[in-house]
Amino acid sequence: MTEIMVVGGGLAGCEAAYALAGRGHRVRLVDIKPARFTPAHSDERLGELVCSNSLKGNDPYTNACGLLKEEMRRLGSLIISAADATSVPAGGALAVDRSLFAQYITQAVSSHKNITVTCGEVTKLPHDEWCIIATGPLTCDALAADIAAKLGGGLHFYDASAPIVSRESIDMSRAFAGDRYGRGGDDYINCPLTREEYELFVNELVGAERAILHEFERGEIFEGCMPLEVMAARGADTLRFGPFKPVGLRDENGNKFYAVLQLRKENAEGQAYNLVGCQTNLKFGEQKRVFSLIPALRSANFLRYGVMHRNTYINSPQHLKADFSLKSDPKLFFAGQITGVEGYVESAASGLLAAIHMHAKLSGRQPVVPQNVCVLGALSAHISAPNANFTPMNANFGILKAPKERIRDKKERYNYLAERALGYIEEYKKMI
Repeated sequence: MTEIMVVGGGLAGCEAAYALAGRGHRVRLVDIKPARFTPAHSDERLGELVCSNSLKGNDPYTNACGLLKEEMRRLGSLIISAADATSVPAGGALAVDRSLFAQYITQAVSSHKNITVTCGEVTKLPHDEWCIIATGPLTCDALAADIAAKLGGGLHFYDASAPIVSRESIDMSRAFAGDRYGRGGDDYINCPLTREEYELFVNELVGAERAILHEFERGEIFEGCMPLEVMAARGADTLRFGPFKPVGLRDENGNKFYAVLQLRKENAEGQAYNLVGCQTNLKFGEQKRVFSLIPALRSANFLRYGVMHRNTYINSPQHLKADFSLKSDPKLFFAGQITGVEGYVESAASGLLAAIHMHAKLSGRQPVVPQNVCVLGALSAHISAPNANFTPMNANFGILKAPKERIRDKKERYNYLAERALGYIEEYKKMI
């Protein structure tokens, strides 16, 4: 039996390895941890989440990432199973206890009879070997250089993560629990600001010293992970229409507020909270100073500060087929953010698709690429369709094939797209 090598123990690599192993293939999963860590990693286990602990919206009828999750659930996704099993309250989002999440994935992968996990560094792309490269946007230098040499260089952007504070250090006399519009119970802690407090915060945020400046002035920041200070510099009210949006948030007395920062649980015990939407590139001391201007966080204990890192991805439309295999080497597949899909769920989805398509080839069949009536198909089209200005893409309803007839009502349109996608997935399961 042919042994398949999967390089990278992140979400895409673990998803791919598990899917192939479940289909009867022997898999060797290679990861540099625990011998080495990238600048963004610190956990020895597989499936580490390096930015937020949220996998975004979970409702397939209102959120495209929620629809993608449901498509993956129906195809037996390991990553979505892990997220469902280790979730923490987050309103309409699917957020996880990141430690339990990594533990779940590590246990599932390392205990599978068809998977061998080894620690090592792959420095060159294999040739004429069955392999999935899922090394992520922080691919080690030697392999990144080899990829660049063989594929004509890589593209890149920057993204960031948000700070985390301890629950006990939040001043609840200046905060209140509850979800937007009263949905989801008391999943979030809401930190309100008056107009004067908000304006002071924004002024200090924009003027604070950043860890890196020069690279970010060239428009290389991914919109979905934009640093809070960059967002705030676009206008005084930008945050009030974004992560500090007060709409639908009232305290127990029914009071409305000028601006509100939401905090979301980081773990099942509720001992740590993430500053939602506050990804940042400020120096650590500046993060402490500026975020402490928020009344409820004046004495906050920061368990982790936000960090920013460079993400590298290949020009997939030039080099990859819609089945995620390399045009010049049909046995070599890519998966994860290195392909130009952006986000935890999207990365895992590409790993699942790469595994499904590789299994088809190994079984002597032509891969069946899903149509773009589902999110899995739309992402496949994104990484393979000719595009002179290829950039990373999150799941969104806008990349799905439009209905034959225009549906003006957004709720009805999303409902139609979700029903069509899930109906197609049931048929797709029979094709693979």
